[in-house]
Amino acid sequence: MQKHNKTGAIGIFITIIILTGLVIITNIDTSKFSMVEGITNKLVMPIQNGLTYLKNKIEGNNSFFENINNLKDENEKLKQENEELNKNLSELGIIKAENKTLREYANLTDQYISYSTVPAYIIDRDLSNLSSVIVINVGTNQGVKENMPVVAENGVVGHVISATENTAKVITIIDPSSSVSAIMNISRDNIIVKGELGDNTKLRGTYISADADLILNDDVETSGLGGIYPKGLKIGKLTEIIDAPNITEEYVKIEPSVDFGKLETVLVIIK
Repeated sequence: MQKHNKTGAIGIFITIIILTGLVIITNIDTSKFSMVEGITNKLVMPIQNGLTYLKNKIEGNNSFFENINNLKDENEKLKQENEELNKNLSELGIIKAENKTLREYANLTDQYISYSTVPAYIIDRDLSNLSSVIVINVGTNQGVKENMPVVAENGVVGHVISATENTAKVITIIDPSSSVSAIMNISRDNIIVKGELGDNTKLRGTYISADADLILNDDVETSGLGGIYPKGLKIGKLTEIIDAPNITEEYVKIEPSVDFGKLETVLVIIK
């Protein structure tokens, strides 16, 4: 009986403690918890924000480096494509130049069809006021010899003065030491055409007869005399008549038919 009373007293005591705890809890000021929570947030949030920023920064850097690598790959690809394009353009330029040369040879050959010729192109030149000589890429192996005339599409270039196996040196008609027997196309008066000293853009016509009928813009051609140039090859056009007190000193200026500054391809007349 005594044991039963003791157990009941313990139960009552536990009940009282539980009820007391409930009363305390229900009377606690929750605003104090809000204040503690606010302080905690102030302390924790900057750290959390910093960690978040650092995470985003690292992820952004990874993306940046990936973009750099992609740009490098694209740049390398573009460089290769550019090199390939430049190569193609260079090859196209070579093909166009070769086609141009072939067309010029074809035109020359058609123009001088009555002659046996060898095509050539200029590999060196000395076109100064004192000397006007060119070097071409054909020689004795192609049948080229001294004193053979050399022509271009528009007219006479000069004649061969020396030849090796695969090259030949040509003195042009604008060289001051050159001399060509010529005839006026309209008046049929004979003159001697020489290069003009100090001016490689003009020719000088001399040894004009006293009764010559000179006409401006008259064509000047080879006369066939002298043993080098065949008759009828165009030399140029009469542009100026220079009078002199002494008739023997009278001369004319002639503009060459060939533009020697732009000359590239020629024909050597073999026969």
